[in-house]
Amino acid sequence: MAHKSFRYKAKTTWTSERLGVLAGMGKPSIIVGSPPEFKGKPDNWAPEELLIGSVNTCILLTFLTLAQGRGLIPAAYDSEADGLLENVDGKYLITEVTVRPRITVKGQADVEPIREAIEGAESRCFMSNSVKAKVTVIPDVVVQGGAVASK
Repeated sequence: MAHKSFRYKAKTTWTSERLGVLAGMGKPSIIVGSPPEFKGKPDNWAPEELLIGSVNTCILLTFLTLAQGRGLIPAAYDSEADGLLENVDGKYLITEVTVRPRITVKGQADVEPIREAIEGAESRCFMSNSVKAKVTVIPDVVVQGGAVASK
């Protein structure tokens, strides 16, 4: 099977101090800049957060692709992700990203197939595969209405 290649573009423009604007063709622009730890402001998106957000979003979209391919649609999905920025050999880098999705399913029969789909998303997410950081997904699958999902 032949695989296609794709190219994506983004533009950043410096505005003042340690701030800029990130833009893409036909998309809303966002204010970006250094995080407070690096003399920035807390109310803008920092590259560190954008990287963590990209991994988190990619896990979601890869999971949905795998789940929908099996005819499964979750009742709900939300996830939090965090990343560790460390100085390694004199260079700062994100060394680990942890994604914690909470997936609600409609019934007990969906628990295992949904769990398999989210576990598959970890290895198939192209963002996870593109970064040096160790990416770990720790899913919590629950049944709608409060029933306990089997592990």
